[in-house]
Amino acid sequence: MKEMYRILVRPVLSEKADLQRDNDAKYTFEVAMDSNKLEIRQAVEKIFNVKVDKVNTEVVRGKERRVGRFVGNRPNWKRASVTLKDGYTIDLFGTV
Repeated sequence: MKEMYRILVRPVLSEKADLQRDNDAKYTFEVAMDSNKLEIRQAVEKIFNVKVDKVNTEVVRGKERRVGRFVGNRPNWKRASVTLKDGYTIDLFGTV
């Protein structure tokens, strides 16, 4: 298995992710492109000491960006939505 801290890159902080976290106990992470659902499940369970119910993944296509007359593309990245079992939460911000 890959190192678990390389599988989870960062949590996704957006309005939609905040609503899902508050209402459905669904946490969204940016993950490594070569990781699969089993590795993501194991990494979340070991890092945050929780039980995962299910994992959904998708590849987000990079947007086209331009600077003046030059056009380029942002890189593609992979997003994982992790649903936790009842009674478990993840404290992403370290609040007490």
